[in-house]
Amino acid sequence: MMRWMLGVVMSLWLVCPALAGNLDAKAVNDAARPEKQPAADKISAPVTKLQILLDRAQFSPGQIDGKLGENAQKALKAFAEQNGLGFDKTIAAELWDKLNATSEGPVLVDYKITDADAKGPFLKKLPTKLDEMKSLEALSYTSPLEGLAEKFHMSEELLKALNPGKAFDKIGETIAVANVPARRELPRIVRIEIDKARATLKAYEGSGRLVAFYPASIGSPDRPTPTGTLKVTGTHELPTYHYNPEYKFKSVKSKRPFEIKPGPNNPVGSYWIGLSAQGYGIHGTAEPDRVSKSASHGCIRLTNWDARVLGENAKRGTPVVFLDAPTESFSQQRDTAAGKRAATSSN
Repeated sequence: MMRWMLGVVMSLWLVCPALAGNLDAKAVNDAARPEKQPAADKISAPVTKLQILLDRAQFSPGQIDGKLGENAQKALKAFAEQNGLGFDKTIAAELWDKLNATSEGPVLVDYKITDADAKGPFLKKLPTKLDEMKSLEALSYTSPLEGLAEKFHMSEELLKALNPGKAFDKIGETIAVANVPARRELPRIVRIEIDKARATLKAYEGSGRLVAFYPASIGSPDRPTPTGTLKVTGTHELPTYHYNPEYKFKSVKSKRPFEIKPGPNNPVGSYWIGLSAQGYGIHGTAEPDRVSKSASHGCIRLTNWDARVLGENAKRGTPVVFLDAPTESFSQQRDTAAGKRAATSSN
C-alpha cells in the first residue's frame, strides 16, 4: 500500500513539476536568485520573476513561460552586455540585483476577468492551413485562456500553473498574472538591427544605446530574409494577410490570390511593420512559443506584443539593417568612432 501511494505522489510530481515547486504569486514575487542553474524545461519561481523583469526592461524573453530556455538566455545575455556585466549562462548576484533595480512593483498581480475577456467571440478551432483560413470572418483567439495568456505575455501552461482550479471563462474570477504594461513608449528609434545568426532584433536610439531587444524568427534556407538595409514604410494594427500565388508555398493549394481576415491568430499576427522590399515586414505571430525556434517565410516574426511595441515606436524611414554574420553592433560602432575622435584630438 505504501509503495502504491509513493508511486502516485511521484507520478503527480512528474506531471506537475510547477506545483511541486510551490509556484504561486507570493513565491514568484519573493523569489531570490537561484543558487543553481535552473532547468531549461521546468517552470520555476525565480525564472518566472526574471522573465517578467526582462520584459519590463525591454529585453524581451519572448513568451514568459517560467523556464530558462534559449530566448530567456538570449535576453539575459543582451541585458548583461548592455550593463557591462559578464554572462556565462549563470545568474550572478550582480546581474540579478541589476535586473531587479530596473523596475518597481510586484512581478505578479491580481487581475479580475472581464466581460470582454470571457465572451469572445472565439474560434472553435484554428485551421493549420492557409487555404482553410480564408473563409473565416476573423482569426480570433480559440479560448479565453489563450487571450488572457497573450494579454499578459505568458504561456498558457504558466498561467494555469499559477492559477490552479481557476475558471478562465468566468467573469469576475480573480487570477494571478504578469505585471507588464499594456502600452510602452520608447526613446526615438533611429536604427533596427536584424541579426540573422543569433535570431534577434535590436532597436537603438540616436546615442547608440540599445533601447529594445527581441528574439525573432528570421527566414529559412529556401525563403531567406533580405540582406543589406531596408526602411520602415508603415505600420498596421490588425493587418489583413494577402496571399500571392507567386509565393508558391508548398502547403497552399490555391492558384489564385486570397485574403485572410485580421486577428491575433492571423498568419502575420496582430501587428505588421512594412519594409521597403515587396512582401517583407516585421510582424506578429499566432505561435508566440515558436518565436526564434522555427523558420519564417522570409519576414521577421516576433510575438504580437513585441511587434506592437516596436511598431508604435518606429517611424517611417527608420533604417532596418540585416546582419548576415556576427559583427559590431550599432552601439559598438559608435563607441569605436568616439574613441578614434578622442585619440585624434589628443594627438
